Amino acid sequence: RCLLKMVKGNIVVPEEILSFCCNGLQGSTSPPRAREPGEREEAPGAMASPSPARNPTEVQMSQLVLPCHTNHRGELSTGQLLKWIDTAACLSAERHAGCPCVTASMDDIYFEHTISVGQVVNIKAKVNRAFNSSMEVGIQVSYEDLCSGKHCSICKAYATFVAQGPLGSKVRLKPLTPQTEEEKIEYSIAAERRRMRLVHKDTLKDLLTRSPQETELETRDGSGAVPAEKTRVESVELVLPPHANHQGNTFGGQIMAWMENVATIAASRLCHAHPTLRAIEMFHFRGPSQVGDRLVLKAIVNNAFKNSMEVGVSAEAYGQEMSVSRRHINSAFMTFVVLDQEGRPRTLPMVAPEPGDGERRYREASARKKIRLDRKYVVSCKQTEVPLSVPWDQSNKVYLSYNNVSALKMLVAKANWVLAREKEKVRMYTLEEDKFLSFRIEMSVCIAAGRAFSLLSNLRRRHEWDSHYVSAELVQKVDDDDMIYHVVSQKLRHENKPQDFVILASRRKPCSKGDPYVVAFRSVTLPTHPARAEFTRGETLCSGFCIWPESEEMSKVAYYNQAMPGYLNYVTTNVAGLSSDICSTFEACEKFLLKNKEDLISRLQD
Repeated sequence: RCLLKMVKGNIVVPEEILSFCCNGLQGSTSPPRAREPGEREEAPGAMASPSPARNPTEVQMSQLVLPCHTNHRGELSTGQLLKWIDTAACLSAERHAGCPCVTASMDDIYFEHTISVGQVVNIKAKVNRAFNSSMEVGIQVSYEDLCSGKHCSICKAYATFVAQGPLGSKVRLKPLTPQTEEEKIEYSIAAERRRMRLVHKDTLKDLLTRSPQETELETRDGSGAVPAEKTRVESVELVLPPHANHQGNTFGGQIMAWMENVATIAASRLCHAHPTLRAIEMFHFRGPSQVGDRLVLKAIVNNAFKNSMEVGVSAEAYGQEMSVSRRHINSAFMTFVVLDQEGRPRTLPMVAPEPGDGERRYREASARKKIRLDRKYVVSCKQTEVPLSVPWDQSNKVYLSYNNVSALKMLVAKANWVLAREKEKVRMYTLEEDKFLSFRIEMSVCIAAGRAFSLLSNLRRRHEWDSHYVSAELVQKVDDDDMIYHVVSQKLRHENKPQDFVILASRRKPCSKGDPYVVAFRSVTLPTHPARAEFTRGETLCSGFCIWPESEEMSKVAYYNQAMPGYLNYVTTNVAGLSSDICSTFEACEKFLLKNKEDLISRLQD
C-alpha cells in the first residue's frame, strides 16, 4: 500500500518492486511449481495450525508497572490497577454491545498478592452473559515477572455494564452464545450472581434487624480506642477530559481510584502506618458524572477488628453552581491490613464510634464482616473445597442457595459426559473426574416443562416414585425458591439402620430463552435437626434436576448426581449393567409425571 501511495505521489519506484507489490496484492500469475517425485500435495491452510476460536468479546491488556504507578513501597497502586481493570472490562462490553457502555457495578474483589515495579500486569476480560440492557464481564488479573518467568494470579472480578444509546437511552443487547466448557459454566452461573447482587442489601438489613441494637465496643489489651472522627477524610477532584470516556462521562475506574486514595489516607490515620488494601466490597454506581463536575470524596474508618479495618467511602458530584444539591455517585467499603516486616498482619488500635450515625456504621461494619466471611467461605471456594454440610443460618442463606444452584449448573456444563447405558427411552451418562464419579440420567417426557418443574421440586412427593425415599418433611420454607427438608431413606445394604438427610432444595425458573428449569439439592446443617442415634446421617454434595422444554407438551428431564463414597458401589453396579435400579426409578418418575399431568387435565375439564 505504501508503494502504491508513492506511485500516486509521483515518486519513482523501481519496476521490479512495483511488479512484486502488484503481484502480492492481486495474487501471483506465475504458473504453479511442478511437484517433485514423491512430494505430497499440501492441503489448503496446511502451513497454519488450526487454533481454537477466540471469544469475540475477549480483550487482553498487558501493562508494565513503572515507578509512576507505584506507592512508597514500590508496589502497584490498587487505584491504578482498578483503572486498568475497568478499562479492559469496558472495552470487552463495548465489543459485544457495539455502542458505548458505562460501569454499573463491580463485585467484591479480593487481592491475593501485591505487584512490584518492573513486573507486568496481564488482564483478560470477556462478556460472560448479556441480559436485556446489561451484561456481566468476567475479569482475570495476573502478574508476570519478566526475569524469572513466574506467573501468579492477583484477583478475579465481575463487573456489570449497561449499554447506552443516544441521550443515555438503554440499548437492548443481542444474546451471547457460549462456545467452550468454561464459557458455558460462566454463562450459566452469571444468572445466579445477578440474583445475588439484587438481594445483597436485603441480606444486610435482615442481619441487622435480627442482631442486638446496642453497640458493643470490643475490649482489647493496649491503648485506648481512637475516635473514629480523627480518621475522617474529605477531598475534592475536578473531572477533566483525561478522566472521562468518549461520551464525556467520568471513567468508573477513575472514580474507584480516587475513592481508594482517600480510603488509604483514612486507614493510615488510624494505624499511623502504611496500610495494604485486601478487599473491596461491591461498588455500585448510582449515577454518572461528567467533565467539569466536582467530585467530593469522603472516607472514615467504620470499625477496626483485631487485624483488619473497614473504611467506608462515598463519592458525591456537583456542578459549577454550589447552589445545586450534590448527587450521590457511589459508595464502597474497603478492608485494609497493616503488615509487619515478615508480611503478617499487625494488631490494630480500636475505634470509638460517635453516637448516632457512627454507631450505626460500626454495627453495619460488623455485619458486613460476617457476610464477607460467609460469601468468601461458601461462594469463592472451589466446589471440592466446600464442606459437604455447611451450617445454615439466615445470614448466609443467599450464598448457600447460590452455591447449591451454581454447583449443579457447573456439573451440567461439563463437556466430557460419556453414554454408559441406554434402556428404551432412558439414557445414562457418566463423568469421571479426579475425586468424583458423577452420573446423569435423562429421558423425554410428554409433559410441559413448567408442570414437571413444579412436581419434581416438591420433595414431599418424591416417595411416590422413588422407592429409596421413605419420607420428606418440610422443615423450613426459606422463601419461594428455597426450602429445607428432613429426608429419611431406606437402609443401605451394609447398614443396619435407615439414613437421614437435611437437604436444601433450591429451584430456579429460566432466566432467558434456552435456559432450563433447575432444582438443586445439597446437604446443610441445622441445629434443630442434629444427627440422631436411630439414623445414619447421610450427605449429598451436588444433585438435582434440569428440565428443558422441547415443545409446549414435551420436555427433556435430566437428573444429575455427584456420587458420594457410600453410594459408589450402587452407582457403578448400575453403570456396569449389573442392576437396572436407577433406570427403573427414572421410569417410575416418568409414570408419576404423566399420571399427575392427566389428573390436572381431568380437574380442569371438571
